[in-house]
Amino acid sequence: MTTQANGTAPDLIQVNDLQMHFPVTKGIVFQRQVGAVKAVDGVSFSIKKGETLGLVGESGCGKSTTGRAILQLYRPTAGSVLFQGQDLVKLKGEDLRRMRRKVQMIFQDPYASLNPRMTVGDIIGEPIKVHNLRQGKAVRERVQELLQLVGLNPYFINRYPHEFSGGQRQRIGIARALAVEPEFVVCDEPVSALDVSIQAQVINLLEDLQDRLGLTYLFIAHGLSVVKHISDRVAVMYLGKIVEQAPVREIFHSPLHPYTVGLLNSVPVLGKKAGKMLVPIKGMVPSPTANIRGCAFAARCPHVMPVCREQAPPLREVQPGHTAACWLHE
Repeated sequence: MTTQANGTAPDLIQVNDLQMHFPVTKGIVFQRQVGAVKAVDGVSFSIKKGETLGLVGESGCGKSTTGRAILQLYRPTAGSVLFQGQDLVKLKGEDLRRMRRKVQMIFQDPYASLNPRMTVGDIIGEPIKVHNLRQGKAVRERVQELLQLVGLNPYFINRYPHEFSGGQRQRIGIARALAVEPEFVVCDEPVSALDVSIQAQVINLLEDLQDRLGLTYLFIAHGLSVVKHISDRVAVMYLGKIVEQAPVREIFHSPLHPYTVGLLNSVPVLGKKAGKMLVPIKGMVPSPTANIRGCAFAARCPHVMPVCREQAPPLREVQPGHTAACWLHE
């Protein structure tokens, strides 16, 4: 967790009413749209310079899609993404390519995100060449610096991805993201594919790099336990929407949304509280194509009220700096 985000730092990223809907079509020859998968449905948040925002939720809730839409790997259906005051959604061609140097992504699967036909030197060196940051021997020297920066032997430059473990491959992915000297990095579940013993090492590396390079992170994860030690604030996502957002301490000690409480109750606990009964969240997540009238969590919520099935609760500030979308706190 960085100490730079202190409330007075400026917003580096502002996401406003972001939507990413994928069309559902029917027919073989004459296809027509019969619906849409609302993967991201009106998400808004901001991230201050030097801060880490943790984005958590179950599989399929839209976390990774949100990250990709912010970086314009998916072109959003609607909304805006302001980076240093400039709307990335409106950028095209060369302007967008130049901006991508400042915003990068660390992908989830280190086995799938590295080209097996390329050496480590080529993988990390490619973005350096694309953005014309170094030439000739200077590219190789920069690659070796980056390998050293992420804790790998700089002489591994001529090896191929299959010669490395999962943790080492993810370090290569981190080095590739840092090759163009970005300011903002989307970490898309960067430790979920790794052994538990390696996860802490990678998270510690990301924290160290943030302090050394002044990076800003959007850290995407399945569970709250992973984001606890790296995040300054946490946004909880459910079925394409943010349902709660607060400083990390408040999320863990004073959760306001029943879904957040459910996520916390389903996390195994070690130490003094070991043996605590895990309470799974009952029911199934509704289809992202469904036209839900009220609160999307109503069918699974232990505190559901009639109003929950009729009206979707707005995301509003319940306590200073702590927002929740729940009629319980109206």
